Amino acid sequence: MTATSPPPLTIRPYEPGDLDALRDICVRTGLYGQDATPHYRDPAVLPALFAEPYAAFDPGLVFVADNGQRAIGYVVGTADSAAFFAAFRERWLPRFAERFPEPSGPLEGPEEQVRYLLHHAEDMLDAEVAAEYPAHLHIDLLPEGQRRGLGRRLLATLFDALRERGVPGVHLGMSPLNDGARRFYERVGMTRLPQRGDGSVIHFAQRL
Repeated sequence: MTATSPPPLTIRPYEPGDLDALRDICVRTGLYGQDATPHYRDPAVLPALFAEPYAAFDPGLVFVADNGQRAIGYVVGTADSAAFFAAFRERWLPRFAERFPEPSGPLEGPEEQVRYLLHHAEDMLDAEVAAEYPAHLHIDLLPEGQRRGLGRRLLATLFDALRERGVPGVHLGMSPLNDGARRFYERVGMTRLPQRGDGSVIHFAQRL
């Protein structure tokens, strides 16, 4: 008997049946690339902010890495960041505001910080960056999908989809504490933009 080869890793468009996998991936990579589950009372706030709205608003800009059984990574994006955050406040936040109430007082711990951002998602919009690079993205891979070229392939697939729409550029913001992500964006050739504000967010960008 010969051993069967594992199914090939593929990049494919998002399907509605992938939503639970998107949620799981987002949580299991949600603390600077590590599993956020132990640090949250209700970790579902992470995909409610960083994954689900993209699949709801524009699933054509969501792609997954599939191991033959399920999605083990994804990239989500929007072609127009300003329009996205306006829609987020008007159409998305009301669905989750009661489940994830805005913290009162000083923010303590990662969960309160994310809950605050859920209620003030537009704070993540840097208008000057978005003017030149109007699209933005989030990308996450489970450990089994890392260092296998999937991140690069996911980005290339999203970039092609944005080019087809005539989008001139895409950006992302990340925590300076996520050193692995920073190295990844540098390896794939994205441009690190000059420091803005207090330096609590690093921006990378790509012209399309």
